[in-house]
Amino acid sequence: MGLLRNYKLILGLFFGLSQIAYSQIMPGAYHTDQYLRLLKGKHVALVVNHTSVIGKTHLADSLLALGIQVKRIFAPEHGFRGTADAGAHIDNEVDSKTGLPLVSLYGKHKKPTPEDFKGIDVVIFDIQDVGARFYTFSSTLLYVQEACAENKVKLLVFDRPNPNGHYVDGPVLDPSRFASFVGLTAIPVVHGLTMGEYAKMLNGEGWLANRVICDLQVIPVSNYTHKSTYQVPIAPSPNLPNDQSIGLYPSICLLEPTIVSVGRGTQTQFQVVGTPNSAAGSYTFTPVPTPGAMDPPLKGQLCYGLDLRSVDTRSLGFSLRFLMEMFTKTGGKESFFTSPSFFDKLAGTDGIRLGLLAGKSETEIRASWEPALRTYKEMRKRYLIYQD
Repeated sequence: MGLLRNYKLILGLFFGLSQIAYSQIMPGAYHTDQYLRLLKGKHVALVVNHTSVIGKTHLADSLLALGIQVKRIFAPEHGFRGTADAGAHIDNEVDSKTGLPLVSLYGKHKKPTPEDFKGIDVVIFDIQDVGARFYTFSSTLLYVQEACAENKVKLLVFDRPNPNGHYVDGPVLDPSRFASFVGLTAIPVVHGLTMGEYAKMLNGEGWLANRVICDLQVIPVSNYTHKSTYQVPIAPSPNLPNDQSIGLYPSICLLEPTIVSVGRGTQTQFQVVGTPNSAAGSYTFTPVPTPGAMDPPLKGQLCYGLDLRSVDTRSLGFSLRFLMEMFTKTGGKESFFTSPSFFDKLAGTDGIRLGLLAGKSETEIRASWEPALRTYKEMRKRYLIYQD
């Protein structure tokens, strides 16, 4: 118990946290007094990436230093160190620093198997999300939570703030038609949940396979509400390098399966949009291979479009403005969509794509998703840990 009583001192000395004011927003991982007792004498697996830190120290290193028996690490999209391209195959390997086995939860192996959980008592999920349904870490959480329930393994979610948690918007996904790894459940594009709140929703709504219920405990963020402005201290993935890209991501990601580049292969990822058609705008850029985007769309082609680095993302919210502008300026034809099926999976509906092709306004397209969105907003209230 002495370790628990002196946890702040230990963290301050070992992890360089002595200067942190405890009135600041503090992710769940920092609150060792709430979870170390749950881990003592247990065999622990971690679902983590490069954002899973306490101060400047990775959660895996922190727990090992505190005497916790970490036995396995599960790595999501972009890998344990967060450097892999979006959608790239992630191999199973061994972490060179800790010697722990790394198991990929991306590609064909998205859900842990009973063999993966052999000898494991507790799984910890601690990953920085950005609050957009198609950001795949929420799908990883669902599969991990489902596997924990099926194998009777406790799940701890070390919660982190949602940088887009101040609003809820967009079409609610229809799982019967558009479920995929970029969206598995009936939530809108911008869901307004932390991963801890989403985990509670997965249990409460019976969204896990066969309606299994996971033994779940959320270690909450302190000093946080959904109205808080949160600057993410570590880029959550290679192509979301800053707060501006994170704020624009829900609106711009829908352009991925189109003829438009969203800035992959530049230093302004998800902050610019463009296409080789000079009618698309006066701002120009040329995608080239970069870490995290070694084969970017429109590689080596001069693109014309929009520079969005000065857009006020907090007031913008989720907008179809840039999608509609690029669609119109490039001719407004079906050929705009390089993968109509993937576009619909990202949107969670075919209503946006068909609305664009039919010449509907943003107001008309929005009207199509409002009833389901209102229903979701009411349901969401049952799972909130933090005030709106």
